[in-house]
Amino acid sequence: MADQLTVLIVDDHPVVRQGLRVLLEVHDGIEVVGEAADGEEALALAAALAPDVILLDLKLPGLDGVGVLTELRARAVASRVLVLTSANDPAQVSRAVQAGAAGFLYKDVDPDALIRAIRAVNDGNLLLAPAAAGTLVPGAGPAGGGWHPGGHPDGPPRGGLGALTVREREVLDELARGRSNREIARTLHVSEKTVKTHVSAVLAKLGVQDRTQAALYAVRHAGQD
Repeated sequence: MADQLTVLIVDDHPVVRQGLRVLLEVHDGIEVVGEAADGEEALALAAALAPDVILLDLKLPGLDGVGVLTELRARAVASRVLVLTSANDPAQVSRAVQAGAAGFLYKDVDPDALIRAIRAVNDGNLLLAPAAAGTLVPGAGPAGGGWHPGGHPDGPPRGGLGALTVREREVLDELARGRSNREIARTLHVSEKTVKTHVSAVLAKLGVQDRTQAALYAVRHAGQD
């Protein structure tokens, strides 16, 4: 069906792949189009199948999940990547964010929450499980892959949060919740075009490259002016 949301499962454990396939395929509108057991196979299937969403484990034989993310970005693969992992290494997870992951969940996630997450990521939202966000933020400094706006490990850079207008702060708060431009527009009662303008201003003032980095910045500096 043309409106099917297609998913590629990438995990080196056959039981995990089978369980995820069974879980996903009982839901209308979701089709598992392939399974990969390692990073190289994941890249080949991503190119051949062009799935909407890739469920990606970080721990893979050979090319690991971060390497897969890096290659997907380098090859301009349009698939959205939702990391589903048991890894809790802050540096590794931080590197994955830098490499372009659109979301993070841990493998103990509730099945219904996983389905919602897949749909949300496919809709263009950023999704960070609370526990994942808590892991990502402490490791987001230089050792975790270079993301650190302004180079200030303990506080916002000069001209960072303090440079944002009230409305821009509201937009940043919504970004940190993983909201899309459409959802932010609806929440703040403004047009999507206005939201897009505010998002661009937020990225410029914080010195970050994309929505994911802006969201992580907001989490890191929560409660600071």
